[in-house]
Amino acid sequence: MIGVIGGTGVYEIVTMGDEIDKKVLKTPYGNSPEVSIFKLHEKEVAFMPRHAKGHSIPPHMVNYRANVYAMKKLGVNRIIATNAVGSLERTVKPGDIVIPHDFIDFTKLRNGTFYDDKTVHIDVTEPYCNDLRKIINSSGRVVDGGVYVCTEGPRFETPAEIQMFRMLGGTVVGMTGIPEAVLARELEMCYASISTVSNYAASISPTNLTIDEVFEIMDRKMHDLLALIDTTISKLTDGRSCHCIGALKGAEI
Repeated sequence: MIGVIGGTGVYEIVTMGDEIDKKVLKTPYGNSPEVSIFKLHEKEVAFMPRHAKGHSIPPHMVNYRANVYAMKKLGVNRIIATNAVGSLERTVKPGDIVIPHDFIDFTKLRNGTFYDDKTVHIDVTEPYCNDLRKIINSSGRVVDGGVYVCTEGPRFETPAEIQMFRMLGGTVVGMTGIPEAVLARELEMCYASISTVSNYAASISPTNLTIDEVFEIMDRKMHDLLALIDTTISKLTDGRSCHCIGALKGAEI
């Protein structure tokens, strides 16, 4: 099964295939949002709205462990995640779709591991599955590579923070990409992010930031985003040969 964790403005994906079921999964970390399971290109796809129905859960309150664990419980072995992001570079414009290859974590309060009761040092030399990234990159017009900076939220970042992120090599900034990527790796699942640029970040944008412009861009890019996911799913095969499969090998003490 293929998992899609949808962020801002991606809920229409459930209309792309033939619906099979809807369910809420119980996990050791709490219940998941309602997951829609449907068939697309003869493959089973599980769509989970990250922020739950009605976009009711803010990014710093998302139960990332429950969400990722629920996907694993369903039998998902690949996760395609979508994120709305701000750009740290003028050359990466609102409306561009970035497929990050690395991240910088500036979150503060989130539960970022499944392994609180034993020592597991997961390797994140390649934080996103390169095999899955290659398929996404070949499936539409995207920016191949970039560094995703994740902040705690829910506020937008200050100009000083944005300048720091740029100095550190960041490309885009968002509030939902971490710890999702790490949690997926801990469960030996492939994970890649499709990050849609909704605005320039603070001090780069000529105006103050609003959530309205985020939804406006996401609405405008909806067709391209859904087409990219659709083509990616059509290209996925059953077999996996990436390093995600054995991520726990050599990580546990």
